Amino acid sequence: MTASATAGVIYAFGDYELDTRLHELRRAGGRLHVEPQVFDVLAYLFASRDRLVTKEELLDRVWGHRYVAPTTLNSRIKHARQAVGDDGSAQRVIRTVHGLGFRIVAHVVEHAASSGVARAEADIQSPRLPDPLSQRIRFCTAADGVRIAYATSGAGPPLVKPANWITHLEYDWESPVWRHWLHELSRGHTLLRYDERGCGLSDHDADDLSFESWVSDLETVVDAAGLERFPLLGLSQGCAVAIAYAVRHPERVSRLVLYGGYLRGIVARARTPQEREEAELLTRRMPSFWGRDNPAFRLFFAARFVPEGTQEQMRWFSELTRVTTTPEIAVRLRTTAAAIDITALAPHVRAPTLVLHAVGDAAVPFDQGRRLAALIPDARFVSLESQNHVLLEEEPAWPKFLEEVRAFLAEEGAH
Repeated sequence: MTASATAGVIYAFGDYELDTRLHELRRAGGRLHVEPQVFDVLAYLFASRDRLVTKEELLDRVWGHRYVAPTTLNSRIKHARQAVGDDGSAQRVIRTVHGLGFRIVAHVVEHAASSGVARAEADIQSPRLPDPLSQRIRFCTAADGVRIAYATSGAGPPLVKPANWITHLEYDWESPVWRHWLHELSRGHTLLRYDERGCGLSDHDADDLSFESWVSDLETVVDAAGLERFPLLGLSQGCAVAIAYAVRHPERVSRLVLYGGYLRGIVARARTPQEREEAELLTRRMPSFWGRDNPAFRLFFAARFVPEGTQEQMRWFSELTRVTTTPEIAVRLRTTAAAIDITALAPHVRAPTLVLHAVGDAAVPFDQGRRLAALIPDARFVSLESQNHVLLEEEPAWPKFLEEVRAFLAEEGAH
């Protein structure tokens, strides 16, 4: 950042104000939600508005020496434009100079940020919203040398989320599919999650992508974070990892929350040659479509996870394939997940368990959740009226999910 930006200034343009001292973007006096990295991109561009800022310079000044995929910068610019009411076509605020970088083209008035006293008086009239939630990313090393990226967010007692299939700590944090999950689960808890080996910010060149390595990575992450006893929240394939860990370390798992899980993967539970053929179809086709902006694959892929999603959410799923991992690794990870069978482990769970499942889930049939709850001793089962494997923020099932999970986790503190 430039000296003026770090000293605390306000950049006024139209009915917007970018306040670097309070780290706020306001429109007509009302505070807008902006992700921390998006704000940093805006602040640097406005501080350098008298010239072109190259992509390389922006990456260096906002991300420093950390590796950042090209799509990450594109995503931040896109969200920066949306935050200031701009778009990629009109470019009234942020203009792209193709092949070079970006410029601020809006008329901007710069003035000093208001004093603490003046701001306090203003807060009486218009109380400030809480600071935007942020995450802290760190790395740890598994026994076989694979580096695992993990993130913490929020404050309070820990809540650990084992990795599900295909994740990216930074990309998920801003996505219209996962953002509400991560932000809400960080309220009242310190949420700990990590990228599966082969995905996101974790090492991609891992030889071992077995189910055992997934359980071992969970062990590595919680040890690196210094956690002794904590609840686990598994989603989809993460439910099997959570169950295996809970059986292996009953003294460390206080509670289990399992959503959209299964005892057996899609190939393991296939009973006929036709079911097996159908189960293996998507895996065989992955290398041909993975990472490509193919509308047919995008709709087919998204329809399994968020059939009621918007076009934006479906586009995010398409972009996720490019950002997260390679076609080869995606196939290997899916093959491992498809062969999961924890039927023998589930009856040995000793932690109080809450199992939730969407009635119309197309990715993992409802019956799988029911079977899972039936095998875990004294598990509580909750059905949710949804067709989505990943619950969306706008649907009624989402607040019901939060209510059930929060009440269940609160019971731990009551005993």
